[in-house]
Amino acid sequence: MSAEQGGRVRVAVTGLGAVTPLGLDVESSWVACRGGRSGVVPISLCEASDLSTRIAGEVKGFDPADHLGLKEARRTSRCVALGVAAARAAVTDSGLDVGSIGDDVGVLVASGIGGLEWLENAVVRLNAMGPRRVSPFTIPAMIPDMTAGRVAIEFGARGPNFAAVSACASSGNAIGEAAEWIRRGDAVAVIAGGTEAAICRIGIATFNAMQAMSTRNDEPERASRPFDKDRDGFVMGEGAGILILEEYEHARRRGTRIYAEVVGYGATDDAIDVVQPDPAGTGACRSVRRALHRAGVEPDQVDYVNAHGTSTQLNDAAETRAVKAALGPRAATVPISSTKSMTGHLLGAAGGVEAIFSILAIRDNFVPPTINLDEPDPECDLDYVPNVGRSARVDLAISTSFGFGGHNACLAFARVDA
Repeated sequence: MSAEQGGRVRVAVTGLGAVTPLGLDVESSWVACRGGRSGVVPISLCEASDLSTRIAGEVKGFDPADHLGLKEARRTSRCVALGVAAARAAVTDSGLDVGSIGDDVGVLVASGIGGLEWLENAVVRLNAMGPRRVSPFTIPAMIPDMTAGRVAIEFGARGPNFAAVSACASSGNAIGEAAEWIRRGDAVAVIAGGTEAAICRIGIATFNAMQAMSTRNDEPERASRPFDKDRDGFVMGEGAGILILEEYEHARRRGTRIYAEVVGYGATDDAIDVVQPDPAGTGACRSVRRALHRAGVEPDQVDYVNAHGTSTQLNDAAETRAVKAALGPRAATVPISSTKSMTGHLLGAAGGVEAIFSILAIRDNFVPPTINLDEPDPECDLDYVPNVGRSARVDLAISTSFGFGGHNACLAFARVDA
């Protein structure tokens, strides 16, 4: 499938990097995802015994010191460490010599919250010991743009650089906007995606106060159950997903592997409520339609949808309506899955990891499952690939991301003809 539309610049995906609750790299995460394995476990990253939710999608076996060194790890948030690790993997995977074209390489790494545990710790120290005991590293550790800055410093990427912050749509927006940088000539390549690490007491407690999270603490691996009748809220996850986007002809000239093309991107807002999605899914529908329009494809050409699928009552029903409205008759037959059923909800990093899973679905012609979908909600009546993944030809995949504030993002990826 070609992404050429009236001479529009094409954007290739040439590198992938991920650190997720399913694995410390892309391939181990994808193997677990294909196999329907859950990464949700009892919380170990903070004291959780008095919290309503005591489970999360933690990244197991990740030591920030392995990636930053002990000194830097002590003054850097887990959010940044995860993002740097994923960015390194993506750059290595792409084979891109960033330093040689550094003026033309951008970085757009999103985070919905940033280094929340640093803010929490600073407040605790301030109240317990006074202002002189607050760490001077608190601000650079907690602000959401710091991963983008650190990645630029590490690789010498001197092009456009900032963080996208649109709640759970953040890294979907980051990848889409990064592609637009390339299309308009602001960068030849962009390190783009998202990172998040909000599994701390204040992170869990605040979402619990909203009654947004699952409290199925006795069955962690079964707690995230998008589209299921018995879902009781989302499960927080952490991790990072980073893509290397590159101007297509530049990638071709250097002979690198191209995983897929970014052929479409749509961004909208519900403009209805701060936290609740539009029940009709109208804004989400428009984001999907815009992505398909930019890709120059019809709804019946969509082969797979990686759904936002949070496992909350409101989101799953609204998203089902949005997909039906956006895809029309195709909605009844296209395979759709929520990989959050396995990873938990990575908040601002969700779109980055889910973009990677969408691209790998194209590479492997395999649709991952929605696990824990035992009895579908009657309002969620599409093909959500329950419990077991399946082989299927995937030439065009879309990935949806929605966030508090009414933010909606949709990315469309296409197979590259050999």
